[in-house]
Amino acid sequence: MAASPAYGEEKGGSSSLGEPEYGHDPASGGIFASDYKRHDDLKEMLDSNKDSLKLEAMKRIVAMIARGKNASDLFPAVVKNVACKNIEVKKLVYVYLVRYAEEQQDLALLSISTFQRGLKDPNQLIRASALRVLSSIRVPIIVPIMMLAIKEAASDMSPYVRKTAAHAIPKLYSLDSDQKDQLIEVIEKLLADKTTLVAGSVVMAFEEVCPERIDLIHKNYRKLCNLLIDVEEWGQVVIINMLTRYARTQFLSPNQNESLLEESAEKAFYGSEEEDTKDAKAEAASLAKRKPYVMDPDHRLLLRNTKPLLQSRNAAVVMAVAQLYFHLAPKAEVGVIAKALVRLLRSHSEVQYVVLQNVATMSIKRRGMFEPYLKSFYIRSTDPTQIKILKLEVLTNLANETNISTILREFQTYIRSMDKDFVAATIQAIGRCATNIGKVRDTCLNGLVQLLSNRDELVVAESVVVIKKLLQMQPAQHSEIIKHMAKLTDNIQVPMARASILWLIGEYCEHVPKIAPDVLRKMAKSFTNEEDIVKLQVINLAAKLYLTNSKQSKLLTQYVLNLAKYDQNYDIRDRARFIRQLIVPTEKSGALNKYAKKLFLAQKPAPILESSFKDRDHFQLGSLSHLLNAKAVGYQELPDWPDEAPDPSVRNVEVPEWTKCTSREKRKEKVEKPFYSDSEGESGPTESADSEPESDSEESGSSSSSGTSSSSSDEEDEEEEEEEEEGSGEQSEDKEGEEEEEKRKKRKEKGGPRKASPGSVGSEEEEAEGKKVKKAARPQGKKSRAETSSEEASASESSSSGSDSGTEAPTVVEAKRRKTAPSSKAGPKEISLLDLDDFTPPPPQPVPSSSIISTSLVTDLEGLTLTDTSLAPALLSPAFGAVRTYELLHRMAGEGLSVEYCFSRRPFPGDPHMVAVQIQISNNTDAEVKSLRVSEPKLLAGMRIQEFPEIESLAPGDTASVVMGIDFCDSTQTANFQLCTHTRHFYVSIQPPVGELMAPVFMSENEFRKEQGKLTGMSEITEKLTLPEKCRSDHAIVQQVTSAANVGRVPCGADNEYRFAAKTVTSGSLVLITLEWREGAAAQLTVNSEKMVIGTMLVKDIIQALAQ
Repeated sequence: MAASPAYGEEKGGSSSLGEPEYGHDPASGGIFASDYKRHDDLKEMLDSNKDSLKLEAMKRIVAMIARGKNASDLFPAVVKNVACKNIEVKKLVYVYLVRYAEEQQDLALLSISTFQRGLKDPNQLIRASALRVLSSIRVPIIVPIMMLAIKEAASDMSPYVRKTAAHAIPKLYSLDSDQKDQLIEVIEKLLADKTTLVAGSVVMAFEEVCPERIDLIHKNYRKLCNLLIDVEEWGQVVIINMLTRYARTQFLSPNQNESLLEESAEKAFYGSEEEDTKDAKAEAASLAKRKPYVMDPDHRLLLRNTKPLLQSRNAAVVMAVAQLYFHLAPKAEVGVIAKALVRLLRSHSEVQYVVLQNVATMSIKRRGMFEPYLKSFYIRSTDPTQIKILKLEVLTNLANETNISTILREFQTYIRSMDKDFVAATIQAIGRCATNIGKVRDTCLNGLVQLLSNRDELVVAESVVVIKKLLQMQPAQHSEIIKHMAKLTDNIQVPMARASILWLIGEYCEHVPKIAPDVLRKMAKSFTNEEDIVKLQVINLAAKLYLTNSKQSKLLTQYVLNLAKYDQNYDIRDRARFIRQLIVPTEKSGALNKYAKKLFLAQKPAPILESSFKDRDHFQLGSLSHLLNAKAVGYQELPDWPDEAPDPSVRNVEVPEWTKCTSREKRKEKVEKPFYSDSEGESGPTESADSEPESDSEESGSSSSSGTSSSSSDEEDEEEEEEEEEGSGEQSEDKEGEEEEEKRKKRKEKGGPRKASPGSVGSEEEEAEGKKVKKAARPQGKKSRAETSSEEASASESSSSGSDSGTEAPTVVEAKRRKTAPSSKAGPKEISLLDLDDFTPPPPQPVPSSSIISTSLVTDLEGLTLTDTSLAPALLSPAFGAVRTYELLHRMAGEGLSVEYCFSRRPFPGDPHMVAVQIQISNNTDAEVKSLRVSEPKLLAGMRIQEFPEIESLAPGDTASVVMGIDFCDSTQTANFQLCTHTRHFYVSIQPPVGELMAPVFMSENEFRKEQGKLTGMSEITEKLTLPEKCRSDHAIVQQVTSAANVGRVPCGADNEYRFAAKTVTSGSLVLITLEWREGAAAQLTVNSEKMVIGTMLVKDIIQALAQ
């Protein structure tokens, strides 16, 4: 054993890097040596009984493959170890087999039964690897086995195996396309998968196998939109491209009405009165047919959920979102992609090339989008030539009358470059600018004429070609330039430039009658030495001069035509013969002779200098076809928008009956949860993540994409449903009540986890009181949503006001553990039960069985304690569901650490001039996070920050809640700081809504009017608005205004008027709000504040809140 590795090394079997491999070097003579012992050491190790030797051998073999060496002759020795019991060896064997199974198909087929056994292995990695190897053996005979394996893997418990099944589908389809129908069934099943790991792979399989089956996407559309943010990057690219095509077939164009209005406006502007009267009816009919555009909520969902991905670190994802916005978004919203694309220009040159190709296409149609970033497209000397030319293209597209002087100054610098191709492209760009912007045409021409005296021949030649095109627009004014160019024929040797000068002199020979014959004389001398393109132009010049000035040029023309008659090039000989017959009258020449002048000296239209990217947008942006400007294999055309929107109900998903839990089960869950539910560390702040499995994925997706979570509305909906279900389900509860009561008694005797603590409510007297409360509460289930939510808000406010007196420390740190004692549980229901006394109870209804009420009351009061310790956390920190929550750090960006924050609307104990910000930190990783703290705040002048005390450690799965204070100086500027752990630093920022910069003020009606009288003129902002139907009750209006801003209600004598007052936290400036409800839905909003900026922003926020 000791000698064999040394022999292998000597022969080059496993030589170290940098040493020559003598076995492969013909000069060494090793080519004649016997090579049968090449991998003997590895074969012996693989045949041994020791797993450690096998593992070492497999590591060396996989390392060889990674270095690009051929290890196919080891296939028989490796494949025997497929049945090895050591997991590590088995994994490496499968890695090897995936590489060589396609080459050694016969040997792989011998081990197919082992692969099939691998599909049943308890280890998910082995199951996935076995399927991967099986799908790599591309032999038609095993198609049925592969099909069966894919079907089984599609139902596997492990998402990783299901992902591998999705990868195997295109392989099987390419091997046998007859299996398409069965594969579509598997794809349909996998599309319904809710895990992010599978989503990208199955959409890729869908695109490969059946991209035309759009109907498979309908039910999964919303789920894919919501999962998008958490899918791996390459999966995101595939899904976004697929959803772009889907949206083009299912939604109406968001810009259809704009294009119609633009057309009608143009007609009205340019058309005569007669035409207007004719077209009026047709236009009226077309406008009547087109209804006012309202964006489909699903269309908006796609745009909203893809927008955060513009910040992705993967350039392909950013590019995919950019093309989606360009093809699908309304014109007003497309601008958001510009900043993200400009950011990609700092990447590698390959990425820059692709991005600039797409920017060049976009900038033709949407010029305004990139104008603010003009300087980002300035060219650096280190840029490769192809990047320089693309940046030039973009700069030329963005040129307009306002920025043309800046751009031309840039172009002047570029002309001095050493890169000749780039200089030529710059001169062409100057020509295009002169064509498009008439104001600078003369300036550009003068600049180009100056370039004619440049030492570099290529610069001069390109300038001549561009000047020729520009002179065609105004030839009469520029005879001096033509004379100047005529003198250059002695010096310029570039054929294209010489040909351009000759064409110009011939075309405008009447403007230079003295110079043209002399140029022909010089060219006749050197005719035989000229290039073909120049010779053709010399013949043309001779013909034109013969027709206009035959006295001076008759002999010269005949001489040139005679030279051309015997030229080696047949094109030149043909041209000479044709022109002689046309211009020199003879007996044989026909009727064409009369029209020679018209033929040669006809008015030629000036050439239009256009961008080469003008018509590229018919290819989907970001695609290979767009990059090549030619249709690539497998490219799918982007569908046109439909004229009428297809039925949107096809995307509605029915909720299965088994997912709808009864009201009693919901109530149990809510009561048993502590104030912060245990699962919040994983599923975010929304309680509905536990109680509603169907809506879980949608809520998590939308909350992470928009950066906020609207859990309070979800909780209100749930409570409404509970109350309604209780009201309707009393009869069914009658039957079950007695049985459940007996079960609970048994549980309590056993001392289960729900056993009430000594201080809990459990006596018969309190149960009797509870019955009365329950009777009073039941009929209230049919209240409006506004009433329930406003009552909840008042309850949370009353609890929070009580907590203010108890909190003296500047910060609050609260770490919640999963294993909390049952006695310390206090549910949200506690507050709502205490609040029920405010209601006016209706007359009691007869109840058939007394056991129902006691049972449901026991359910309500289980785990409920009234001790100080249980209430302390509830009073110190507000429920995250009660106020709007924002995302500070997503768990993907934070590597498992997720941070959310809300504005608790309580005075910050340490400093009354600071806004209290409550932060919830969740550790979703498997490791402990240590020393969580705030550092390096980057604040604007005047802003201050009071950090929370360092959290020493946060165990896996735990959540901590802390409070920090920020003085925003009465502005909505962001507070930037670093959130640090013992290993990482995360840059985060908090930007407050304007409504959170104030605190409520309580005042009388007279005081309100007196202060309002002081704040008039510039300090008063008035806006008219229309109240929607949902927002026409007192409760709804008050709730919406107080949700938008932290204000207090001021009493008011008038029924149709609502008044609110607050003061800014930092400066204490008063902010007074008056909402006057007029006839119908009309209303007027007035905000009085000496802080005009705050007033203006507040008006917008309140109007937006009332419109929802």
